[in-house]
Amino acid sequence: MSANKSEGGSAKTFASISEERYRQFLDFLPDPVFVFNLDNTVSYLNPAFEHVFGWTLAEVKGRRIPLFVPDHMKEKTREGISRLFREKVLHNFVTQRYTKDGRLRDIIIDGAIFYDQDQRPAGQVITLRDVTREKRTERINQALFRVAQALHRYRRLADLLEFITREIQSLMSVDGASVILLDENKKEFYFPVAAYEDSDTGSKIREIRFPVDKGVAGHVYRTGEPLIVPDTSKSPYFYRHVDEQSKYSTRNMLDVPLRIKDRMIGVLCAVNKKAGTFDDEDVDLLMSVGNMVALPLENARIHHALKKSYENVKNLNRAKDRVIHHLSHELKTPLSVLSASLSILEKRISTPEDKSIQKLFDRARRNLNRLLEMQYGIEDILRGKEYASHLMLSKLLDACSDELETLVSAGAGEPELIRSVKDKIDVLFGPHAAKTETLHLDQAVGAILQDLRPAFSHRSIQLTTRFFSTIPVSVPREVLAKIVETLIRNSVENTPDGGKIEVIVRNTDHGPELEVKDFGVGITDGKQSLIIDNYFAADDPMSYSSKKPFDFNAGGKGFDLLRITIFSERYGFKTKLISKRCTFIPGEDDLCPGKIEWCEFCKTNSDCYQSGYTTMIIRFNPTS
Repeated sequence: MSANKSEGGSAKTFASISEERYRQFLDFLPDPVFVFNLDNTVSYLNPAFEHVFGWTLAEVKGRRIPLFVPDHMKEKTREGISRLFREKVLHNFVTQRYTKDGRLRDIIIDGAIFYDQDQRPAGQVITLRDVTREKRTERINQALFRVAQALHRYRRLADLLEFITREIQSLMSVDGASVILLDENKKEFYFPVAAYEDSDTGSKIREIRFPVDKGVAGHVYRTGEPLIVPDTSKSPYFYRHVDEQSKYSTRNMLDVPLRIKDRMIGVLCAVNKKAGTFDDEDVDLLMSVGNMVALPLENARIHHALKKSYENVKNLNRAKDRVIHHLSHELKTPLSVLSASLSILEKRISTPEDKSIQKLFDRARRNLNRLLEMQYGIEDILRGKEYASHLMLSKLLDACSDELETLVSAGAGEPELIRSVKDKIDVLFGPHAAKTETLHLDQAVGAILQDLRPAFSHRSIQLTTRFFSTIPVSVPREVLAKIVETLIRNSVENTPDGGKIEVIVRNTDHGPELEVKDFGVGITDGKQSLIIDNYFAADDPMSYSSKKPFDFNAGGKGFDLLRITIFSERYGFKTKLISKRCTFIPGEDDLCPGKIEWCEFCKTNSDCYQSGYTTMIIRFNPTS
C-alpha cells in the first residue's frame, strides 16, 4: 500500500518537474506561445506573446482573449480548429490576429493537442510566428518592383498618377490616396488625381484647390519632412476645407514630400488607414514610393506641358491660316465687286469723245488695284510675323478710306453713282468714329433685339429674354448694336431648329452684364481659347458663299469677332466665352443635322438642350 503511494507521489513529482521545465523552455522561446484549455480559455502564455500581442497572463488566465480574432478570419479559424482536432497537429496555418491596441498582425500558426495522464485531450498548445514585417517587406518589394517596371509605360501624366495612387491605396490598406501638386503661378495646391473607395469622393476632391500655406500638405511642403496625423480632430495642421468641399470625413492621414534634389514638387497623401493607425513603417513605405516616382512624375508633367504647348502651337497655326483665309475672302470679295461694278459703269457712261470720264475710270481702276495690292501685302505680313490685329485693321480701314475719298473727289460726271459706291463701302467696313452715349443696357438691348427678330424669323428657334433694370453704361449705340447682332447671329447659326437661346441683361458687382446663351452644338476645347484671342470663326469661313446669315451652320465673319475684341479694348468692356461641345458630335468634323427632330440621338428637345451650349458674356463698366 505504502509502495503504491510512494510510486504515485513520485509520478506526480515527476510530472510537476516536467511541466516546470516545459514552461521554462516555452518562456525562452522567441515566438509567442499560449496554451488553451478545451473550453478555449487561456491557461498559459509566454513572455513573447505578451511582447507581441500586449496581453499578460494575469489579464487573460482562465478567460478567452477578447477581440483577438478579426471578423474576416473567424470562419477560417473555425476550419483550423476542426483540422487541429481531426489531425491532432496543425502546421503553417496562415492567418491574422489583432493585438491589444488594435494592430493587425500577419501570423503563421503551429499547434498540437496535448493530453492528460489518461490520454484524454486536455487542451491546445499554439505557437504564433509573427510574419507581419516579412510579409510587409515582401509586399513592399513586390509593389516597388511593379512600380519600377510600370513607370516607363505611362507617358500620360494622368495615367501615371492614377497608377501611383491605386498602388498606394492597395499597398497601405487605406481608404484614399492622392497626389498633391503645386500650382506655382497661383500658389495653390491641387489634386490632379485622387483614388478613393468611393469614386464620387475622388471626383469631388480633384476639383478642390487650397492655399499652399494651409493644411498638412502645406506643413510637409514647408518643412520637407513627413507627418503622421493620428487624429485629425486634434491636429493644428489639418485643413477642414477639403473635407467640407468633398463631403468626406478624414480620421487620420499621412503626408510625405515629393522631392527632386533640393526642390519640392508636391506631396503624397494617404488617408484613413483601415486597420490601426499610421506608423513609422508606413512612413518608410510611402517615402520609398515617393522617392521612386518623383522624377518620373516630374518628367511626365514636363512631357504633358510640352505636349499641351505643341497642341497650342498647332491650334495657333490653324488659327493663323483661318485669319489669312478670312481676310483674303472678306477683302477680296467686296473689292472684286467694286471692280466689276466699275467696269459696268465704265461701259455705260464713258464715251470716246469725253476723255475726262475715261481718266476718271482709269484713276479708279488704279486705286482699286492699290487696294488689292494692300490686301496681298497684309496677307504676306500675317504669314511672316506677329501683329497687333486691332492696329492693323484700323490702318487698313483708314487706308481704304483715303483711297476712296480720292476716288470720290475726282468723280466728275456721275457723282451720285460714285457716292453710292462709297456708301456701300461704308456699310462693308463700318464708320471710323462713333459717338459715345449713356445707355441703359436693358432698354437698348431690348430695342436692338426687336429690330433683329425679323432677320431670323425663318428659323424655328425659341428666343427668351430676361431683362433687369441696369445702371447706365457709356458706349456708342451703333457699337452695342453690332455686338448684339454678332452674338445673336452666331447663336442662331449654331443652334438647330427646335433649339433655344437665352438673352439676359443684369447688374453684377462689377457692372452691367449682357449674356447670350445658346443650347446649340457648342465649340470644341481646341477652338475655344482661339476664337476671341485669334479672331477666327468656329465654322467654315466660306460658308456664307452658299448660305444666308442666320441660317443654321452658315458660318461667321471673322471681322465680326475681331470687331468685338477691338471694341472691348476701345470702350473698356470685358468678354468671356464658356462652351461645351455637344456630346453627340464631339469632333470638329462631326455634323449636326440642323433640326432636333432629325437627330438620331435626341428623343426630345431637352436631350439636345443638355448636350451642348455656348455662353458669351459682355461685362460693361458702369458710367462714372
